Amino acid sequence: MTPSPALDTEAAEAPAFPDPRSAVCPFDPSPELRDLARLGPVSRVRSWGESTPWVVTSHAEQKTLLSDPRLSAQFTHPNYPSPVDPRHAGGVRPDMSFVAMDDPDHARLRRMVSGVFTVKRIEAMRPVVQRIVDDFLDRMLAGPNPADLVKSFALPIPSLVISELLGVPYEDHEFFQVNSKTIVSTVADAGQRQEAYTRLSAYLDDLVGKKIGAPADDLLSKLAERVGTGELTRSQASAMGVLLLLGGHETTANMITLGTLLLLEHPEQLAVVRDTDDPAVVAGAVEELLRYLSIVHLGRRRTAVEDIEIAGKTIRAGDGVILLGELANRDPEVFPSPDTFDITRDARHHQAFGAGTHHCVGQPLARMELQVIYPTLFRRIPTLRAATGTDRIPFKYDAVIYGVHELPVTW
Repeated sequence: MTPSPALDTEAAEAPAFPDPRSAVCPFDPSPELRDLARLGPVSRVRSWGESTPWVVTSHAEQKTLLSDPRLSAQFTHPNYPSPVDPRHAGGVRPDMSFVAMDDPDHARLRRMVSGVFTVKRIEAMRPVVQRIVDDFLDRMLAGPNPADLVKSFALPIPSLVISELLGVPYEDHEFFQVNSKTIVSTVADAGQRQEAYTRLSAYLDDLVGKKIGAPADDLLSKLAERVGTGELTRSQASAMGVLLLLGGHETTANMITLGTLLLLEHPEQLAVVRDTDDPAVVAGAVEELLRYLSIVHLGRRRTAVEDIEIAGKTIRAGDGVILLGELANRDPEVFPSPDTFDITRDARHHQAFGAGTHHCVGQPLARMELQVIYPTLFRRIPTLRAATGTDRIPFKYDAVIYGVHELPVTW
C-alpha cells in the first residue's frame, strides 16, 4: 500500500527518538520523552537510519496495543525497531526464547516455565528469601562502613534466589553477572555483546546437558526433561535459561538500589515502609516504586503485521512500534499528580511489567522479593543513608535496564 502524502509528511517531520542519557533527573523521564507525550498518544519518531517507527506514550493505548495480536514481538522482523543501531547489533540471538515469539509458539514455551512463578509457589518461598536477606545484612553490617549497596546487598540477593530457582550454581554468580551486564549495555559494541551472550548461552547449555542425565528439583531440570521428550531443543532450553537468569537478577537488583535511594530521599514515606505491620501497606509501596521508577528503558518494541487504527492514526503493516512504559506510568489520566511519589496511591495499574500475553512471567517473584527487602533493610539499619550526593552516583544511562552502577551507603 502506498503511504498517503499526510503520512509521508508526518514521517519526514518526525522528531528524533531521544537518547535516554539525556535525563536530567535520575528518577524521571527525560524532557525529550515528555515532549513526545505532548505530541499525542501515538506519533512518529526518527530512529536508526531512515526508520520512522511509531511511539506510543499513553497508558490506555499501550495497554490496548500490548494485548493486540497484530503486533509482533519477533526481533527478526526486518522493520523491528531495534534499541541499538541494527548495523552494529551483532549476532546476539535472544530471539530463540519465548520473549521474542508470537502465539501460539510463545504461549506453548511460556507455559513450560510459568507454573514455577505462580503466586502460591512464590509465596511459599517468602521465608527462604527472608533468611537470605537477613544473612546478607548480617554480612554487610559486619563488613566495611561505608559499603556499596549494589555489591554487598542488592545484586547478590536476587542472584542467589534465581540461581536456586533455576538450579544454577551460585558460586558462578560473578560470571553470569558480568556477562548479563554486557548483554543489556547500550554502549558495549556488537562483538562484546555477542561474546557475552555466547558465553552465557554455552554455560546454560552445558548445565541443561548435565541435568538431562542428572535432574534435580529445579527449573532447568524441568526444561531438560522437555528436551528429552523432544518438546524443546537444547538451544531453546538454554535461551530460556539465559532469559530467566538475566531477568531474575538484573531487574530486581536495580529496583532494590533505586528504590532504596528514592525512599532515602522521602524519609516520611520510608518511615511508613519501615514501621508498618500491614503487608498491604508494603505491597502498595512496592507498586508505587515500580510505577514511579519504571526501570525498563528504551521501550517495549513491536512490529505491526496488519494495519491497526488507534488514537486517530493508522499503524501500517510492517511499521515499527515503541511503547514507552515510563510515560504510561506517568499518565495523568490514570495516575493523578503522576510526578509525585506517593506510596498511599493505588498504583496497581502500572505497566512496569508490561501488559498482555508478554507481561513479565517473573513478576510475582520480583514483587515478593521487594516486599521482603525494603522493610527489612530499613528495620535492620534504621540509620542507613547515602554516603555521597545523588549528583555523584553513577546512574545506568548506558543500559536497557536502568539503575545505578554503585550506591555507597553508610549507617
